[in-house]
Amino acid sequence: MAKKKSSKSKSALLHLSRRERQAMDVVYELGRATAAEVHERLPDPPGYSSVRSMLRLLEDKGLLVHEQDGPRYVYLPTVPRERARTSILQHVLTTFFDGSTEDAVTTLLGLEDSELDPKAVERIVKLIERAKKEGR
Repeated sequence: MAKKKSSKSKSALLHLSRRERQAMDVVYELGRATAAEVHERLPDPPGYSSVRSMLRLLEDKGLLVHEQDGPRYVYLPTVPRERARTSILQHVLTTFFDGSTEDAVTTLLGLEDSELDPKAVERIVKLIERAKKEGR
C-alpha cells in the first residue's frame, strides 16, 4: 500500500541534489520504477544501496511513495510532472529573472544550442496569442 503524500513536496522539489533530480527524472520517465530500474538508468550510478537510500530520502521528502510488489518496492511520484515543472520554473523565474517572463524567454531564445523547428515556433506563437487574449 502506498504511503500518504507529504505536504512538503512542493518545497522539496526546489532543494534536490543533482542525483536526486536524476532519480526523479527516471521515475517520471517510467511513471513508476524500482530501485533497480532507477539504478540502471542513472548516469555513472552510485552503488545500488545508495540508490535505495536516495529513493527512501525522496519518499521522506514527500516526492515519492512506494507500493509493495512482491519482495520489492515500486516508487511513484506524488507530484505530477507538469506541476513539478511549473513549480520549479516559477522558482527560477523569481530567483534568476526577477519575475520577468520576457527576460527568461529572451535568454532561452538566445542560447546558442537552442533551435526551434517551424512547428515549435507556430505552437509558441499560438500560446502567446492565447495568453494575450486571457490578459496575461
